[in-house]
Amino acid sequence: MKAYLKNYLQQTPQSHPIPNSNQVPNSAGGYSWNVDMWGQLRRFLILGSEGGTYYISERKLTLENANSVIAAIQADGLRVVNEIVSISQSGRAPKNDPAIFALALCASMGDDDTRKAALNAIPQVCRIGTHLFSFAEYIKGMRGWGRGLRRGMGAWYSNMDERRLAYQAVKYRQRNGWTHRDVLRLAHPNPVNDVQGAVYQWITHRNDDETPEALAWRMADTAPEHDAMAFIWAFERAQHVETVAEVIQLIQDYDLPREAIPTQFLKDTQIWEALLVKMPMTAMIRNLGNMTKNGLLTVGSDATKTVVTRLKDVGRLRKARVHPIAVLSALRVYAGGYSLKGGGRYNMYHRPSGPQDWQPVPAIIDALDTAFNLSFMNVQPTNQRMMLALDVSGSMTMGMLAGVVGLTPRDGSAAMAMTTARTEPDYMFTAFSTEMIPLNITARMRLDKVVDTISGLPFGGTDCAQPMLYAMKNKLDIDTFVVYTDSETWAGHIHPTQALRQYRDKTGIPAKLIVVGMVSNGFTIADPNDRGMLDVVGFDTATPNIMSEFMLGKI
Repeated sequence: MKAYLKNYLQQTPQSHPIPNSNQVPNSAGGYSWNVDMWGQLRRFLILGSEGGTYYISERKLTLENANSVIAAIQADGLRVVNEIVSISQSGRAPKNDPAIFALALCASMGDDDTRKAALNAIPQVCRIGTHLFSFAEYIKGMRGWGRGLRRGMGAWYSNMDERRLAYQAVKYRQRNGWTHRDVLRLAHPNPVNDVQGAVYQWITHRNDDETPEALAWRMADTAPEHDAMAFIWAFERAQHVETVAEVIQLIQDYDLPREAIPTQFLKDTQIWEALLVKMPMTAMIRNLGNMTKNGLLTVGSDATKTVVTRLKDVGRLRKARVHPIAVLSALRVYAGGYSLKGGGRYNMYHRPSGPQDWQPVPAIIDALDTAFNLSFMNVQPTNQRMMLALDVSGSMTMGMLAGVVGLTPRDGSAAMAMTTARTEPDYMFTAFSTEMIPLNITARMRLDKVVDTISGLPFGGTDCAQPMLYAMKNKLDIDTFVVYTDSETWAGHIHPTQALRQYRDKTGIPAKLIVVGMVSNGFTIADPNDRGMLDVVGFDTATPNIMSEFMLGKI
């Protein structure tokens, strides 16, 4: 009798579905569960589909996610719009492009109420000029420019104060073939006052050959002393000056951003020093290599101290919506000393020989490591016994995590796990493919070293039951198994959920399973009918806190 029961319900090869389980074939030839419609929407909004996966091309993965978003729109379009706005505004996603794409789908495929809500949400989701240009490009292939769309796009400009509008026009001048001139000429919004009208006039009729003096004269009737017009004048002036001192004065007097400075001046240390004073957090993180290469960031310098202080300021990080992925990418690139630009000569794995582009400053590397943890939401320790199990199989070594070049789901899983390890006192790291792989990682290790360790491990097939089988074999007491995976499991003689239930029966511990999905496919190894299993999205900034509440029984 036990043999029949074991073979029917308790031990099913992963190449077959568990009887009566509603499992579906995954992309690897095994069986998993489908993520529900709303879980799939969140995965896409946070992880995107750039780079595809080991088994699914980027095009196919994008189509699958787009169809899933459309299905959600048809089911409850207003809920989709609200989810897009919530995730985008809270900074939970590494990139805003998936949210912008999904909003364009809502504005094109939804019912009247959904389209109206989507168009009203444009300023909330498309917060900067490049976001707006991306939305315009997405919408271009989906629908025409009707009255509602013109009104929604025009509101992005007309609802903005004049100084911020001028800043957007200068800092974000073009993307994907779109400019503010293009959008304004399609949307043709009515200015709310003379200054806004003057900014529109400058955007749509700007002449590269016009001198700043001529501009001031032309705008004489529209308050040239106004902050917005003075800012535009300063930008135009910067294009004509000849000395570093003049550029520095314009930066100091008018808060010009880096994008307003002619390229020939961006190799000067004094220019970067002036820019750093009010440089936004995201821009600062992106330009750490440039500022080091140009001699501003050196060991013990005042500029270095400023950067370190800002990177450790949780308030600044949260206000700027700095995502952990952005910090992780910056850490790997900066610590490596090579730019990602230049014909793809550096891809985070095969670093080029020869001299580095810059010599990294250790204090900045350490500060980036700290910033990574701070960029997640506050997490309280659960004090539970945890196994942090990293899927290092072949399928986790392909694709781009959240569209970051050279950052694979395997690398990201290691970094994600470190946020828990640095919070919890009682944890152990493991790695698996079709067998367990020794892993000597501690919470005290620096993040880039942890990722390098994971990147160098051998890989093979996928058996997500290995963590539970390993715990049973070695008589380990585990309260929660956290498995970081793409759920493309296929190689084991028993399903992960069956292994977990055997572990519970054998040890008497009501162990839980948290599955951290590292790609935006539609699969999970978490049984949706088992309240002791949870599926969450990797690199959602809310995920560590959700995991903590689940382990404590609050959700």
